[in-house]
Amino acid sequence: MKTFLFFGLTVFVCLTNALAQAEDRNYQQVIAQRADKIVAALALTDSTQFKRVSTLVAQQYQDLNHLYEQHKTAKKGISEPDKIKELEAETNRQLSQLHLQYLAQLSKELSSVQIEKIKDGMTYGVLPKTYRAYQEMLPDLTQVQKAQILSYLTEAREHAMDAESSEKKHAWFGKYKGKINNYLSAQGIDMKKESQEWEKRIKEAQAAKK
Repeated sequence: MKTFLFFGLTVFVCLTNALAQAEDRNYQQVIAQRADKIVAALALTDSTQFKRVSTLVAQQYQDLNHLYEQHKTAKKGISEPDKIKELEAETNRQLSQLHLQYLAQLSKELSSVQIEKIKDGMTYGVLPKTYRAYQEMLPDLTQVQKAQILSYLTEAREHAMDAESSEKKHAWFGKYKGKINNYLSAQGIDMKKESQEWEKRIKEAQAAKK
């Protein structure tokens, strides 16, 4: 009976390890493809450089995933609020360090403009899309207002590119869009009215094309 139980446990452990390895291989493939797609937007002509940069991007995804998995595992064994705060602070410290190291590595390969494209690729292009949308909705924005909007969105992107999921990446932009709307409202802009009028203009333009 003991032999049977031992054999069963051994089989279970082997299967568990095999599944974990398969999942890891699948994840490696997913992030490699994601990195290639992001770097492809740079249109690099040097295939060796393309591979180096793509490897850096994929490694960043891998490192972020590893850090978040460590955080989840550590959090399961903690119940005291103060300890949880300490864990969150340490995770954020490591995230910040990883972020800076990643950008430093990219800067050895790419220009600042190219790095901006990498950041946009890692955050689904939300920054340029949102910045363009604000300018279309509010065509009379001053240069100062545009600069502040861009500053908020840039800060949001720095956080979003380190977030662990698509949902949390978009949540960072949502948070900063709230700051932008509050800022513009304080500037005397009726955001509700402007949004409604913009939507009306979009519908009219779409109807004109039909």
